[in-house]
Amino acid sequence: MGRPEKIRFDLLKVTDFKTFVVGNPLPGFGGRYWVFLKLVTDGGVVGYGEAYSLPFHPRVVEDLIQDVCQRYVLGSDPFRIEWLWRQIYSSGYSQRSGIVLMAILSAVEMACWDIVGKELNRPVYDLMGGRVRDRVRTYTYLYPEADDSTDVYLDPELAATRAAAYVARGFTAVKFDPVGPYSAFDPREPSIAALDRATEFTRCIREAIGSRADLLLGTHGQLTPTGAIRLAKRLEPYDPLWLEEPVPPENEAAMAQVARGTSIPIASGERLATKYEFNRLLAQRAVGILQMNIGRVGGLLESKKIAAMAEAHYCQIAPHMYCGPVVAAASIQLAVCSPNFLIQEGILDWSGFQAELVQRPIQWEAGYVVPPTEPGLGVELDESVAQAHPYEGEALHLEMSPDPVI
Repeated sequence: MGRPEKIRFDLLKVTDFKTFVVGNPLPGFGGRYWVFLKLVTDGGVVGYGEAYSLPFHPRVVEDLIQDVCQRYVLGSDPFRIEWLWRQIYSSGYSQRSGIVLMAILSAVEMACWDIVGKELNRPVYDLMGGRVRDRVRTYTYLYPEADDSTDVYLDPELAATRAAAYVARGFTAVKFDPVGPYSAFDPREPSIAALDRATEFTRCIREAIGSRADLLLGTHGQLTPTGAIRLAKRLEPYDPLWLEEPVPPENEAAMAQVARGTSIPIASGERLATKYEFNRLLAQRAVGILQMNIGRVGGLLESKKIAAMAEAHYCQIAPHMYCGPVVAAASIQLAVCSPNFLIQEGILDWSGFQAELVQRPIQWEAGYVVPPTEPGLGVELDESVAQAHPYEGEALHLEMSPDPVI
């Protein structure tokens, strides 16, 4: 019997790329637009990636992606992910985890993994340690609906009704922000009225769902450490699974102060990038749950490294996902092969425009994602749909209030 023919990895090169800036139609859950990257090899294999929430208009982002791809990606071997990562990370002698470069690097990196999986005919999770679970637990924010007579973000009774409806569909956790708007002038000390409102929201939702599901407090860095502790003391009786990013993310010592002041687990990470920033959180014992966004943190392998660091600290991961279906697919790959995975954020059940954008939608069943078995990331961007929905607005993906919140 002859020896099997070897795959010539040394001949595989990226020869082309293309960006897609897709406007997210109303109701716009997941942000105003999503930025996708397509890489093509000399063998015609296509890989997709997604960059998450850069602080520039997407017209500028496309130019930035073009510069990085022309400078580093074209002509490179997509199997040399670690090598390519270091080249891009070190661009211009920076070697800093700035979120702009890291978001672009994340898109490149996950597109390379998509190509590698397709070349080897295996899902990415099989190449990063293999499957450790057969389904992926998910949660969703509470979202408004077209026929609402009031605002689900302002009406605690409506929020409770919506939470109960989600739990009836199979969700085992729901998330909401009890504090309200986030401002360019945060962090702030919450008023008594704000604390009362947060307590009422949490009480109503807990009473509506009982012990059938977890409550996730989705704060966005609005509070000072003392304000966050005051809030946490109010909400501890309702046993939330986590208090998310209670203070802005750049001060790990302040986050640790909150963690010491409450029994509620602290979660953070959606606005951080690379193992280096997450290491500072872990070193300060500031969190129990890490929320990397694979479209910003540095990609899949970087996320896997962070998950391993967290595992050594007995911390769990709950990947953040307020973006498009490619980051969602990459997050699912990470969840499937990570022993310390807790729960995955989703945009409801990934139906609607999320499903229209890909040729095979993410399979969601009663609160859980069924892991894909297709090679690569498990999704293929429907480029005709992407091109039919260009983003034509001027606002950014997400924007903060320009005025202080009282």
